[in-house]
This record gives sequence, C-alpha cells and structure tokens, in this order.
Amino acid sequence: MLKGSKIGLRARHEGDIPVLTAELYNDVVNASRAEGEPWRPVAADSSDPRLAVTNKEQGNVPFSVVELDGGTLIGSANLWGIDTHNRSAHIGLGLLPSARGKGYGTDVVATMCTYGFVVRSLHRLQIETLSDNTPMLRSAERNGFVREGVLRSSAWVMGEFLDEVLLGLLVEDWKPGPGN
Repeated sequence: MLKGSKIGLRARHEGDIPVLTAELYNDVVNASRAEGEPWRPVAADSSDPRLAVTNKEQGNVPFSVVELDGGTLIGSANLWGIDTHNRSAHIGLGLLPSARGKGYGTDVVATMCTYGFVVRSLHRLQIETLSDNTPMLRSAERNGFVREGVLRSSAWVMGEFLDEVLLGLLVEDWKPGPGN
C-alpha cells in the first residue's frame, strides 16, 4: 500500500466493487461529471472496466482509496493513459460522498504524484477536470499543478456543455509533501 498522510492507495478488492458501483458509478450526476461517455447503470457484479482490475491493461493503474486510520474504503483513484515513451500519465479520482470535504482529495493527488514520479519514473502528470470542480482544482494546485489551459465547452454534462481545465505538473517542479 502507498501511504499519504491521511489515506492509503491499495489494490482494489472484490468487496470494493459494490460500494464503488453504488456510490460513484450509479450516481447519475457524479458519474456524468466524471466520465467522458454518457452515463449508464453498472451492475454490482459487473466486469465493467472502470471497476474490474486486470493485469492485462498496462496503461491504467486503478487503486482503492482507504483511510489510514481504520482502512475504510473512501474512493477510487487511477493513473491512466500511461505513455511510457513520453513518460506521462493522467490522474483521476473519485471520493465517496461521505469522504468529500475532508482534505482527502489533496492527499490522494499527492500520493498519486509519488506513485507516478517515484515508482513509475514519469516526467509529467496531468489532470483534466470540469471548471466548476473547485475541490479538484484546489487539490491539484495545492500539489503544484499549474493551469495550462481551458478546453471550452468540451464536456457534455447533464444537458449542457461545460469547460474543462487542463492542469500539468512536471517532475522537476514537484515538491513532495510530508509522508510522500
């Protein structure tokens, strides 16, 4: 397990899938804001690639996010779109509703940076998020990510187009925090 100051990133367990399905993927508004495709319900026993963990796909590393104190499942994090030639990847995360607003997101981003830069020896990490996702923007910027651009009206979400913000962090600009 990779440990941050508040959270741990561990392998996804079978028991995590029903919780993540119910609280993240089957929440129409949340899933519509997080996914690049139209929402669709996911069965708890589904082998949906967003949930299932296989060792076959090298470009995506899914983690379950747990509280360090007690090990309670609080969300999901992914390093995705891994490009081994250019040594870059994207970070994505989703926290369960009960875990939001507690500073976990900032710690997840910090721990994912440790994984990307130290464990995977990447040069660049990137985050794309909706322009109104203030908690994610704040978590990224607290970890040194820089706003690199706005993709105007690039996301169709619940009946309207929204802007996305592109943020990037290079390894030479990264300042690991305590516990990373």
